[in-house]
Amino acid sequence: MTAEGGATQGEALVGGMMNTGAVFRRGSLVERPAPPTARALHTHLIALKEHGFDAAPTSVQLTTDGREQLTYIPGDVALPPFPRWVMTETALSSVGSLLRHLHEASVAIAVDTRAAWPQALADPEGGRMLCHNDVCPENVVFRDGRATALIDFDLAAPGRPLWDVAMAARYWVPMLDPASAAAFYPAGLDASTRLRILADSYGLSSQERAELPGVIERATASCRAFVADRVADGDPVYTQVLSERGGWQRWDRIQEWLVAHQEMFTTTLLD
Repeated sequence: MTAEGGATQGEALVGGMMNTGAVFRRGSLVERPAPPTARALHTHLIALKEHGFDAAPTSVQLTTDGREQLTYIPGDVALPPFPRWVMTETALSSVGSLLRHLHEASVAIAVDTRAAWPQALADPEGGRMLCHNDVCPENVVFRDGRATALIDFDLAAPGRPLWDVAMAARYWVPMLDPASAAAFYPAGLDASTRLRILADSYGLSSQERAELPGVIERATASCRAFVADRVADGDPVYTQVLSERGGWQRWDRIQEWLVAHQEMFTTTLLD
């Protein structure tokens, strides 16, 4: 998130579609609404650092009014329409490496099975590692053109590492039909080349590369269902965004494009 203006309660941080207008920076701290899994997440963030991953916020405390305080991570966070600097191949490669680093630490941390982890974007096959599930540009902090930290773990849930990679690919390749991509991304991004860069920088195995296009399709379907649930609940932000971005016809177009190009993506990944 990026800072916008000043206020008595601190600087409002903008970015993303959840917690809009409710996230503030106060010096070295960020205060935001605490998700239902905040206690388990704070424990997980502490464990990440103990296992060598220091590229996430440090938990400070939960407040009595249902908010949480985390350390502020300085750097650049891109907002849509995304600038070219955040979509360079160097930036993409650094995202893959950072995600691998996160997973290497996360796999060693036991998942709190008592927490009611959100299922909306969770891996339908489950898993024994806590996935971030929302590694989009708005949740990655950059310095000097390279990804250096991940923020906003609100949608974290148990899953497979490959599911997290697929979710990230949706935003960073991006895995969108050309018309959808043109609305928010710089021109000239080649999906096949960028998907291969992400797979290489993360270090996917041959088996994972063969599975990735299909997992991306399932992840896209989960994201569509996520939006549908919020629109059905009358969420004004998601309802407005759905209308502004082409409605369900856009989601149909994306899914059709993924199916039509699955063989090409698989060939590129395994070549």
